Amino acid sequence: MKKNFIWALLVILFAVASCSFTNKSFESNDKDKLLLDLITYVLERGHYEPKDLNDTFSSNVFDDFIDILDPTKRYFLQSDIREFEKYRFMIDDEIRNTEINFFNVVYQRLMKRMDEAKEIYREVLVEPFNYTLDETINIDYKEQEFASNKKQLKERWRKQLKYNTLAVFENKVENRIVEIEQSVGDEIASQAYTFNTIPTNVDKALTEEEARDNTKNTLDEFFDFVDDLEREDWFVQYINTIVDEFDPHTFYFAPDDKEKFDIGMSGKFEGIGARLQKRPEGAKIVEIISGGPIWREQTLEVGDEILKVGQDGEEPTDIVGMRLDDAIKLIKGPKGTVVDLTVRKVDGTIEEVSITRDVVELEESYAKSATIQKETNKYGLINLPKFYVDFEDYTERNAATDVAKEVERLKEEGVEGIVLDLRDNGGGSLKTVVEMAGLFIKDGPIVQVRSSGQRKEVHEDKDERIQWDGPLVILVNELSASASEILAAAMQDYKRAVVIGSKQTFGKGTVQNVIPLDNIVRSNEHGDLGAIKLTTQKFYRINGGSTQLEGVKSDIVVPDRYSYIDLGERDQENPLGWDKITPADYQVWDGYIDFETTVANSKKRMANNAQIKLIEENAKWLKEQQDETLISLNYDSYVKKGEEAKTRSEKFNSLREYDSKLTFQSLKYETELFTQDSILREKRDRWHKDLARDIYVEEAVNVLRDLQLNNIKGGERKLASVKG
Repeated sequence: MKKNFIWALLVILFAVASCSFTNKSFESNDKDKLLLDLITYVLERGHYEPKDLNDTFSSNVFDDFIDILDPTKRYFLQSDIREFEKYRFMIDDEIRNTEINFFNVVYQRLMKRMDEAKEIYREVLVEPFNYTLDETINIDYKEQEFASNKKQLKERWRKQLKYNTLAVFENKVENRIVEIEQSVGDEIASQAYTFNTIPTNVDKALTEEEARDNTKNTLDEFFDFVDDLEREDWFVQYINTIVDEFDPHTFYFAPDDKEKFDIGMSGKFEGIGARLQKRPEGAKIVEIISGGPIWREQTLEVGDEILKVGQDGEEPTDIVGMRLDDAIKLIKGPKGTVVDLTVRKVDGTIEEVSITRDVVELEESYAKSATIQKETNKYGLINLPKFYVDFEDYTERNAATDVAKEVERLKEEGVEGIVLDLRDNGGGSLKTVVEMAGLFIKDGPIVQVRSSGQRKEVHEDKDERIQWDGPLVILVNELSASASEILAAAMQDYKRAVVIGSKQTFGKGTVQNVIPLDNIVRSNEHGDLGAIKLTTQKFYRINGGSTQLEGVKSDIVVPDRYSYIDLGERDQENPLGWDKITPADYQVWDGYIDFETTVANSKKRMANNAQIKLIEENAKWLKEQQDETLISLNYDSYVKKGEEAKTRSEKFNSLREYDSKLTFQSLKYETELFTQDSILREKRDRWHKDLARDIYVEEAVNVLRDLQLNNIKGGERKLASVKG
């Protein structure tokens, strides 16, 4: 799973650092060579686990760079690859000698092949496509060989263009039929149409031509966009191919990219409110930002892939094969403007969705809470989307302080248990994790951190006050990462909370520093050199195990839509490995009677729950849809497949209709704000409706009730000693 084009996949543990290196002199009139020298120097001396620059490293860079430039294998020929092969085991030597011959040769050839590709697609799109032929296209490009000659390459383009145009053609036909149905009544509506039985009122030839024109215009715009890229833009991708070999979270930011990163970390920007990941077929949504346009409109979800981007009714641009940064430039825009997205949903269906851009506020990234009424019992839920902090002023606002406030407010409401929801929480500040964990235990270690070759550091809660000593449940899923995993792991090791969620969390157990490269160079004539986000540490549970790759395994495993989809650290390229260090000295919380029975009872409930079984079936079906790589280019077969997917998808609509019969309410301080903030009221009303349909929250409440019955109330808690 490539991340080279991602400037933000997840909010990770990071700190802005000014690292101290030796006084090596970096002098070069060539900015490219200066960057290469600087970055490899920092990687070799600052990375947690430096890689040997050897032939294996060289070969990996070779393969990955070609894959990044031509993921769908529609530019380079086999003869090009054979010519490049002489560099396969020389790139490590070039890096040491600050040479970039491999990049220069590949870049120049790519520019030539892209010029030729322009001629190919224009020539192919002159002729109508025959949609009655029984032919297919395999979109598993990784398993394909490069074209052996230009004739084969043109045939590959023909199939790809036919595939792209087929979806447009089908959509246009459907729109024309709807127009006919509206004019003559409902008699036609019940009929199913094959290519040959499409109503004569629909001019198939004209519609097909319009579809081809649409595809051509999209490619024209794409190549116009590519023509605007400069050589240095491609060189940044080469640099990041080298950087990416060290681990998935080490990344070079060019000056413009660093600015985007800073804007992203400030939590306020104008766009659609989603984090995207590069995919061969477009851009995959990996996170939806609360409060943003997508979150409000509820038309897209994590896992959907954006294929084309249009500007308020204009012809869309195909982003297949486009750099993610370039795609994001098309998707982002000023508040109030409209962007049209052609999207492949996670169930395989194709839709066009219009989103009105807006300012994405940080407010919905803050902690929020609600009370839960179940019969005569009242419980509390705190949702924490990220472990936020103002690094310029820690006292300004941070996740730990805000969660402490929410706990106090819930205590004032008289709740008998608390659910801390860390689902989709990608992490954040390490300091806030330690302070937050301290709200629920007397004192003791929370996490262990180790730098390369250094002794471990134990981060502890030293405040003996316990703000909440009642029943506690933590909700997680596959997208709970980094800081979320630290908190869940600590509460699990202390047996302080029951962890409910996916089989395991994301599995990111590393820490990054952001290092401005200008800080390393004494004198620089090339302007801003950007920055490198560098993995410098690993963190470990207090029991000694790393969360790297393995994440946190839930006490109670509950399937969700993403159970079988590749999302975790283990599915990234070049992740650091799992390991273990000595445990810290800590004492298990002894505040529950028969903790294990509570977990066992929950597992029995989940095993017999029909809704859970339907979620499991849906998850397996989504995996099947994603694994479907052989696509028919026959109109009848394509439409039939789409109808089958739509019918099957409708079966799972009931998942959104589930009613837990729980009642959710905002706290008093928020209800007072509603009179002045109708948008806040709308956000909370929608959140509460979603919570009422959330079977995971329902089970969390059931577990709280069981813990409540088994909770030692009052008196001094007994502690069982665990020595490391």
